[in-house]
This record gives sequence, structure tokens and C-alpha cells, in this order.
Amino acid sequence: MDKVAEAPLAPVSTGGAVPERRPDFDRAVVPILGLPFDAITVDQAVQHIRSAAIAGRRCLVSTPNLNFAIAARKDQAFRDSILRSDLSLVDGMPLVWIARWLGLPVPERVSGADVFEALQAHEDPPLHIYLFGAPPGAAAAACERINARAGGLRCVGHDAGGFGSIESLSTDEHIARINRSGAHFVVVALGAAKGQAWIERNASRLHAPVLSHLGAVVNFAAGSLARAPRWMRRAGLEWAWRVKEEPGLWRRYASDGLKLGSLLVDHVIPDRFAVRIRPKPTTTPTGVAVSTTDDATTIALRGSWRGDVTAVRRALTECAEGENRVVFDLRGVSDVGAPFVALLMLANGWFRGRAGMTVVGVSQAVLCEFRRKMADHVL
Repeated sequence: MDKVAEAPLAPVSTGGAVPERRPDFDRAVVPILGLPFDAITVDQAVQHIRSAAIAGRRCLVSTPNLNFAIAARKDQAFRDSILRSDLSLVDGMPLVWIARWLGLPVPERVSGADVFEALQAHEDPPLHIYLFGAPPGAAAAACERINARAGGLRCVGHDAGGFGSIESLSTDEHIARINRSGAHFVVVALGAAKGQAWIERNASRLHAPVLSHLGAVVNFAAGSLARAPRWMRRAGLEWAWRVKEEPGLWRRYASDGLKLGSLLVDHVIPDRFAVRIRPKPTTTPTGVAVSTTDDATTIALRGSWRGDVTAVRRALTECAEGENRVVFDLRGVSDVGAPFVALLMLANGWFRGRAGMTVVGVSQAVLCEFRRKMADHVL
């Protein structure tokens, strides 16, 4: 049967309301080096982004790699921006290897560049994108090259931004230019921490449903920077290619490599052995009780949460409809697993930025599990 094409995509209304944002606690997420990651493929990420753009649904996309995970250890605002993302993609083979060594269901690496290329290769009507940032001339060149190629992306504007502060890059004029373009997707290239902070600051003012910092993607699209061959990417050697292309990166990669060694010894290896020697979950039934007072909603849990966390997902979705502070009472919890830890990371990102979230009654066993997964910041 012939494929039926989508109807042409209308530009986002320049006078429309900012798309409403809702948390998705049904996401299949896993914890890697203290951050939650969506266990999805490149094709699934593309489908999610296009669906959000077409529906006008807010979607903040983060693409954490090893450098993100290390920087997020000391930069709470940076970490929070990832926890609050609607998609957190596994952009780095070291993260994929760690996930698989720990038995986490990560199907493949999902880099920002791979997602961008897959969006551009999409056969259906193109998403309108706006490029913000990158070195002088790169965004303009990328815009021209994207539009010269028929595909799933159409560039409707660009702004080099410059090297000013987040405040100087967030003027009414900057935001108005982006909104007037009718873009569905704003691609930011200001450096990881700065780009994430710019999105956090301006998301409520931007009409485009999809927002993401995509690092070197604009340079790749402009042709000013070449991507590593596919075999090097699959082998986890893209860093060597990037150093060849940008010699100044060697300091960052060397620093990240040394810090990764410490994280492997202190967290990943102990977590691996804990997974292997841990006894089977107890047969104690799990339970969830939700109670509400004037200023707080308490989610009281009991039993072992090393398996299915559907009931916790439902409770979190229910709490997200209200405006109360959320309290997790874990006094009745005997142990937890990776899905539970990752889910509490998402909850922490959503509720802490609103009325707040508190975790009480944490046993030593649960605390150790969170520490091994570098997620004790949630507690």
C-alpha cells in the first residue's frame, strides 16, 4: 500500500498561546551516572519530536553525554534542566556501555546529530526550524544548506546570538524574531550549560513546541565541521575524530576520561556487583496510598519496588494535576530498583520546580541503592 503523506504543516501561530506542558511519568527511563535517560531508539525519538511539533505540545529535549553527566554532578541548575526535560537522549557510547553492563534496556545511542539527520531525512512535510547560536556565519550557512535539500526540515530563521550573557541573548527582540518565524522547533547552540539555561529561561516565552540544545549540530549542518565516520561512532571513537577536527577538545576529553574512571570505581562497579549478588525480591505485596492535606500530598509506599512501578506512575500523574508539595514516604519500602530510581528523578525535576518534593523514611538499603546510581541528590 502506498504511504499516505501528512497534510502540510502550518507554521506555529505567532499570536497563539505558549503550548501547555504536562509531565509524562509513563516514559521508560533508566538511571545512568545520576541522570534519567529515555530507553528509546533514534526512530522513536524522531516520532516523539514530530508528534509534539504537530500537536503543538511542549517538548524540551536534552541530549546528555558523558560530559553532561560529569558537569551535572556539581551544577545543580544544569542537572535540574535535564531532570525537567521531556526527552533525555543517550548521547554517548560510554553511557550505552555502562547501561548494558548494568543490565539496563538501552537499545542504542541516540545522539542529537543522529536525531537531526533522521528528522532531515524524513519524507513527510517538513518541520519548520529556527537556529539560534553557533559561531558567526554557521547558522546562516546551515540554514541555506538545509533549505537547499528537500527533506523533513525547513529552516525559517537563524540568529547567531553572539557570545553575550544569557540575559543579553534573551531580549524581547530575540524572542519576537523567533516567534514571528512560526518555527515548530528551536535548535539552540550556545554551549551545553549555557544553552540549557537559555531554554529554561525562555521556554515560557517561546511559541515553538520543541526546544533543544544540540551542540555541534549547527556546525555539522553548515558543513564547517565533519562528523566522524559511522564505524568510529559505533566503536565509541568519535572523541578521537572530534579531537582531530577541534584539537582544543582534548583537554575536556582527558578530564572527562579521568573522572569517568573515578565514577566507575566508586559507583558503577559496586552497582554491577550489587545487581549480580542481590537476592531475589521479596514476595511482600507492594502498596501505594495517596493522602492530601491543605499544603501537601503524601505518596506512602510499601514493599519491594524492584520491578513494576506502574502504580507509582499513576500516583505521580494524579499528583501532577494539583499544586501541592509532594512528600514521598518510603518507611514501608524494603528495596528499590533502577526503574524506581529513574522515576523519582523525573518526579524530582517536575515537582521541585513547583511546590516542592520531599522524600522521608529512607532506609539504609534504599539510600545505598540511590548512592550507587548517583541519584542521592533526589533524597
